[in-house]
Amino acid sequence: MEIMWSHVWLCAISLLVVSVTMWIYRWWNPKCKGILPPGSMGLPLLGETLSFLVTGNSIDIHPFVKERMNRYGPLFKTSLAGRSIVISTDPDFNNLLFQQEGKLVEMWYLDSFAKLLRQDTTAASGYVHKYLRHVVLNHFGVETLKGKLLPQLEYTINRGLQEWAKLPEIEVKDQCAAMIFGFTAKHMFSYEPEKSEENIVGNFSNFLEGLMSFPLRIPGTAFYRCGKRQQKIIKLITNLLEERMKSHPEARGDFLDQFVEDMRTEAFLTKEFATHVLFGILLASFETISSTLALALKYLSDYPTLLQQLTEEHEEILKKRKDGNPRDGLLWTEYKSMTFTHYVINESLRLANVAPGILRRVMKDIHVNGYTIPKGWAIMAVPAALQLNPNAFEGPLAFNPSRWKNIGSNATAKNFMPFGGGNRACAGAEFSKVLLAVFLHVLVTKYRWTKIKGGDLVRAPALGFANGFYVNVSEKDA
Repeated sequence: MEIMWSHVWLCAISLLVVSVTMWIYRWWNPKCKGILPPGSMGLPLLGETLSFLVTGNSIDIHPFVKERMNRYGPLFKTSLAGRSIVISTDPDFNNLLFQQEGKLVEMWYLDSFAKLLRQDTTAASGYVHKYLRHVVLNHFGVETLKGKLLPQLEYTINRGLQEWAKLPEIEVKDQCAAMIFGFTAKHMFSYEPEKSEENIVGNFSNFLEGLMSFPLRIPGTAFYRCGKRQQKIIKLITNLLEERMKSHPEARGDFLDQFVEDMRTEAFLTKEFATHVLFGILLASFETISSTLALALKYLSDYPTLLQQLTEEHEEILKKRKDGNPRDGLLWTEYKSMTFTHYVINESLRLANVAPGILRRVMKDIHVNGYTIPKGWAIMAVPAALQLNPNAFEGPLAFNPSRWKNIGSNATAKNFMPFGGGNRACAGAEFSKVLLAVFLHVLVTKYRWTKIKGGDLVRAPALGFANGFYVNVSEKDA
């Protein structure tokens, strides 16, 4: 009997070993009707996620991507968070992907993104995507900026900087984020932070930490903390939406008003869908614009001659205004005249590519450079690899706004995508650039700042400051 059971156990163990071996082999050698791009799938289940999450101590391309670019070329396969992915640093191929949105590829996120932001919300296509784009442009597009938002932005920024000047020091990114959030949330759903019991800004802080983690909802993990923060924000937005639907108050003219009105006729526009859309837009504006502003201030602090050149441009705007038409607020023509300011903004956007990658899912087999990317796989286009490309930007790690004097649209078409590309390009791009310009205008004409501490840049894999970036702000005429 003992001999029989020993044989049974031996067979079971042998089958298990064979099964595991075959499973590992299939993991390392995925099925493909052709030749996959070179690369490694890493450890089973984990893939190369741990290497992807290692911190890079500079503004350069993340070590995970750079090492594999050097080893495999501009296209390579990997596995992140349990998903098969091809990473692309090829500008021509990336441009093709964005132009073929809905034909070759579709918007997609890692499981952590999809579970928190809702894949059906973020990957909306066709009519739904056109509707959402229309709503964003209606509230934050060029015409609204010209007619209403420009003076409101200037007022909000000036008031915010006045508060900064009362403090011995401020952490730039956090304070920029709070200011941007306050303005955006007010125009989206008339949110007033001073009247809210929930610290919604605090719940948004460091959100990317959770989004770039394994989707494990276990207490103590980054994803778990991220999920808890998201639940609080979604609950607040849902409550605001329900109150608006019940009370039918006077029209405020914000996002929420439009959603409540359109929910009567648009079947896709459910309460859950609307709250997640609002959440996603807030997250996008909160993280990217604040990081770009913080980076701009860091480099202007490091290069006094550039700061002086920027200041002179804005003082010239005030001088012309004083001599010709004494007004207090910025005009759209003045915004458009800020030549060097736009150089500074472009250079800040080029270096501040915050997100580690733009993800798309393959809808049908893609054949490129002799390789095949199978249907169902994901492709991650890496903006940093394009915007730090030495073939497109000489001295790519240097902060050099003047480079934009001689850069034509052809050179940047495939290597500069701070707002994405194709028909999925960010509808709030102009709003972001106007906000950045108005902030710099108010800052350099009315205030001065001194670096206190911090400012060391890291990629983990998202771009950020290792220990924050702290400055002291004071009024020029104080």
